Amino acid sequence: MESRYNPADIEEKWQNTWAELGLDKTVIDSNKPKFYALSMFPYPSGSLHMGHVRNYTITDAIARLKRMQGYRVLHPMGWDAFGLPAENAAIDRGVPPAKWTYQNIEQMRQQLKRLGYSIDWDCEVATCSPDYYKWTQWIFLRFFQAGLAYQKEAAVNWDPVDQTVVANEQVIDGRSWRSGAIVERKLLRQWFLKITDYAEELLNDLDKLPGWPERVKLMQANWIGKSTGAYLEFPVVGQDEKIGVYTTRPDTVYGVSYVVLAPEHPLTEKVTTPEQKAAVQAFVQEVSNQSEMERTAEDKPKRGMSTGGKAINPFTGEEIPIWIADYVLYEYGTGAVMGVPAHDARDFKFAKDQNLPIKVVIVEDTGKMPVPQQTLKAAYTEPGVLVNSQQFDGMASVDAKKAVVEYAEKQGYGKARIQYRLRDWLISRQRYWGAPIPIIHCPNCGAVPVPDSDLPVKLPDDVELTGRGGSPLASLESWKNVPCPSCGTPAQRETDTMDTFIDSSWYFLRFTDAKNEDKIFEPSRVNDFMPVDQYVGGIEHAILHLLYSRFFTKVLRDRGLLNFDEPFQRLLTQGMVQGLTYMNPNKSDKDKWVPTSLVNAEDPRDPKTGEPLQLVYATMSKSKGNGVAPEDVIAKYGIDTARMFILFKAPPEKDLEWDEADVEGQFRFLNRVWRLVTEFIAAGGSSQKIDQSQIKNPQSKIEKDLRRAIHIAIKEITEDIEGGYQFNTAISELMKLSNALADADCKQSPVYAEGINTLIVLLAPFAPHIADELWHQLGNTESVHTHEWLKFEPEALAVDEITLVIQINGKKRGDLQAPANLDKIGLEQFALNSEVTKRHIEGKEIKKVIVVPGKLVNFVVA
Repeated sequence: MESRYNPADIEEKWQNTWAELGLDKTVIDSNKPKFYALSMFPYPSGSLHMGHVRNYTITDAIARLKRMQGYRVLHPMGWDAFGLPAENAAIDRGVPPAKWTYQNIEQMRQQLKRLGYSIDWDCEVATCSPDYYKWTQWIFLRFFQAGLAYQKEAAVNWDPVDQTVVANEQVIDGRSWRSGAIVERKLLRQWFLKITDYAEELLNDLDKLPGWPERVKLMQANWIGKSTGAYLEFPVVGQDEKIGVYTTRPDTVYGVSYVVLAPEHPLTEKVTTPEQKAAVQAFVQEVSNQSEMERTAEDKPKRGMSTGGKAINPFTGEEIPIWIADYVLYEYGTGAVMGVPAHDARDFKFAKDQNLPIKVVIVEDTGKMPVPQQTLKAAYTEPGVLVNSQQFDGMASVDAKKAVVEYAEKQGYGKARIQYRLRDWLISRQRYWGAPIPIIHCPNCGAVPVPDSDLPVKLPDDVELTGRGGSPLASLESWKNVPCPSCGTPAQRETDTMDTFIDSSWYFLRFTDAKNEDKIFEPSRVNDFMPVDQYVGGIEHAILHLLYSRFFTKVLRDRGLLNFDEPFQRLLTQGMVQGLTYMNPNKSDKDKWVPTSLVNAEDPRDPKTGEPLQLVYATMSKSKGNGVAPEDVIAKYGIDTARMFILFKAPPEKDLEWDEADVEGQFRFLNRVWRLVTEFIAAGGSSQKIDQSQIKNPQSKIEKDLRRAIHIAIKEITEDIEGGYQFNTAISELMKLSNALADADCKQSPVYAEGINTLIVLLAPFAPHIADELWHQLGNTESVHTHEWLKFEPEALAVDEITLVIQINGKKRGDLQAPANLDKIGLEQFALNSEVTKRHIEGKEIKKVIVVPGKLVNFVVA
């Protein structure tokens, strides 16, 4: 028996043993309750970082606990393997995307196995594998059949030099990251999924997710952005055209002094007068090169131009100017807005800058009649009463919203409308490394779905990736040109691939039946394990990934494949892992970080400017030079120490500040546990020598106190984990139990043996390797991870005595050990008879006695 804890001696041994025993395999046993524990699967970048380790350690601790609690646990892992980095690597290094990706997967898989996670590797999937994207394409065809997938023109970022589409993240300061050319906006025909058809259900069903953080639900609700208002139409003077707008403030319609079109709106050219044509065209061209973010940024001046055209406000009959402005986007709402500068802050500033009229139609309700007019220094956006609004004058603005809409519907000016901020999901990517869209374009039949029997539509290997030109697939004639499946006419494959968010919107379903070659999954199997009981991942996925996954689940449910509404019952968004780095507060975010390796700690200054630096915690990254390699920590302290630090340092939802001293603290704790157990064994103790009758009826006070500490630990640790995965406080309870055992003067007692065994069982989900090693050394033949999770015994928590504080006039004068079963009268009499009380009240009159049961007796004396 090794007297010193050496992680390297035991970790690989136990990982091999677990693999041989198949402890991590998913059990199919309907007699047991199921538990699906899932971490958000990673992109195979090549190396795990501490953020990965934190995520997977949290999920693994949950999975191990649930197995011990008798659940059949599904704890899988896979790879979100399509995406731009692999394509860029192919261009930069001449390595095919598949080869680069699978090399990274192999490396990261070995890293994960080295960490000893209880993952069922039989369930592994990679989204870039034809075995997987066959079913991604199959799902797309179900959307297409249901009328939920369609094509339309949409704007993309276009590099005019390389003649290619660039992603938003590849646009840096308005220029293409590769060629340096100024990026243009260009319309291309692209594929969309009709997520807007599910907007109301996606919003309402957030109420079915009590296990989700409230801030995540709020973020999704805001993204969906439901609003109630009105659709109103403004006729164009001299033309048979109308400008439709959506507004949530129909009560302000009498204050409309102009309307604004998106520069790219189809009506822009029609309403522009000849004298404004050249200027408008130049402005439209300039705005077309701006990103959506640039056009809508709050801190950016709003720019616009008159078209020279006029519209009629149907409510007043007045002619109002038609403008175009950069902040109005054609993709949002109707692509036009009505300008009410008196009652909208953005419109107010725009009107002031462009010298447009400002007409007040709502004022503060002062209770006076007639309502006094008010001079505006800023937009009045609060509720009030209407003025200058014809028959609605004097009406409360809240009531006027409904009344104006009813009037508009009667007059044919518009109608009530519910609108969502959410837009249909653009899934087309002019890339190679993604799932091909399984559509064939026929000149006779139009868009024809690839037959299911021909799936997957595989990515060709003989494609040249240059980063220039259109989609790489479009240049491969032998792959692109095929006969139409319906009529046999020469036709062409769709050359766009799918957004990688498609792949991650259903992977959790495939995990339940990952090796099924005949079906996407067996419905009975997916409906057995789904929904996911606990999902763990970063807050950065709070909107898109989670929203798309919910959308896919609802569509597949409506296609008869699933029998549940939501994919994830509980969601834990773990915080970031932060490390120390230097920051120059005088520089922009991009340039302010200086790695510690470049700085003299005694006089920290920016090596480029000489300015003083601040040492701060920031999210670990290569650019900040503050990362900690998981393999370095494991080599020095072992896997279990790393796990214990990660789980103990901070609650899982909070950011974790990496501190080497705290890592060492956890290593020392595991060494203390090791010594406690090995010394117990050296003294002749084992799990086989526990007398249950003596445990149940401890005789001495020392044994009773220790048994109470044992069962308090069981109770508190269980509640800490199940009540919100508060691993940090659970580990604190482990430390308390360890200290109680170390201090107990009853090392030969069966109660002490119970405490040693309990400590190891409770430690198992957190530090699985050392727990199984010590469990084995205690004489057990089975793995500790197959042991039933412990339940506390309420009678063990009972106390025979309490510490009773004695106060005289509110001041503590001493304390007593009193029988725990005394009532208030008994406690008062017990205290009155004590020497400490007699000494302090002798010769004095007792005016009042205050008894707090279980705590104190306070005598108020004259």
